[in-house]
Amino acid sequence: MGSIIDTAMNASSPLMVNSHPFYPLEVEIAAYLANEMTMQVLLTIFVAMILAIVGGTKLWVDKVHPNLPSKEKAAIWWFVICRSFPHVLIIVAGAIHLCFEGYFSVNHTRMAPAQDLFGQLWKEYALSDSRYLTSDPFVLCMETVTAFTWGPMCFFIAYFITSSNPLRHPLQIIVCVGQMYGLVLYYATAMFDHYYNAAAYSRPEFLYFWVYFFAVNFIWMVIPGLLLVSSVRTIARTFAAFDKMTLALKKGTNGHAKGSKKEI
Repeated sequence: MGSIIDTAMNASSPLMVNSHPFYPLEVEIAAYLANEMTMQVLLTIFVAMILAIVGGTKLWVDKVHPNLPSKEKAAIWWFVICRSFPHVLIIVAGAIHLCFEGYFSVNHTRMAPAQDLFGQLWKEYALSDSRYLTSDPFVLCMETVTAFTWGPMCFFIAYFITSSNPLRHPLQIIVCVGQMYGLVLYYATAMFDHYYNAAAYSRPEFLYFWVYFFAVNFIWMVIPGLLLVSSVRTIARTFAAFDKMTLALKKGTNGHAKGSKKEI
C-alpha cells in the first residue's frame, strides 16, 4: 500500500497543485508533510492503545463490580472507549471521542504538517476523507460536538451503569441517537459532494474507502444501535410494569373502599 501513496505523490498530474496523496488531487493542503511512521506502525500503536484501555477498564470493573452482568460490563467498555460487552465499550467510546476526536477539534489547523502520534493517525485516516486536512466546516463542527458533548457523557453513562443509576438509559438513548445521527450526516455529506459536486474525498483503493471510510465508521451505527434498542426495551418494560402496578393498586384501593361502605 505504501507504493500506491508513493506513486500518487510522484505522479506528474497537471491537476496536482501540491505534492500529496489525498483526493481530490487538486485540493490545496498547506504545509503538508508525509508521515514519518508507516501505516503498519501507526495502526499497531492505535490498536494497542485501544486494547490497553479495554483491558484496564475490564480489570477495574471486575475488581470494583465483580457481580455486574457481562452485558453491562460490555456497555461500559464501549462508552469509555468510544462504543460483545457493554461496560468496557462505553469507556472505549468516550476515550476515542474526547481524546482522539478532541485532538482533531483543537488542532485542525495544523494537521497537515503534524508529526505527533495523533496527527499522523489523522493523516493516515485522511486518505479516506481529505476533509480532515482542510478544516471542512461540517467535519469540524461534527467532531467538536462529538468530542466535547458525547465524549464526557459516555463516561457518565459508564459510571451510571456501575452505580445502577436510573439516568443511565435516558442518557444512553441520547448519546446513541447522537452518534448514529452524526454518522448518517457524515456519510450523506460525503456522498452528496461525490454525486452532485463530483468531489471525491477518499482515495479509490479498497483499504481507504471500504475499510477506513465505510467499515470503521459503520461500527458507530451497529453498536450504538444495539445499545439504543436495549435501552428502549428496558424503559418500555419498566413503564409497562409501572402501569400494571398502578392499575393493581387502583383496583385494590377501590375494592377496599367498597368493602368499607358495605360494613357501614
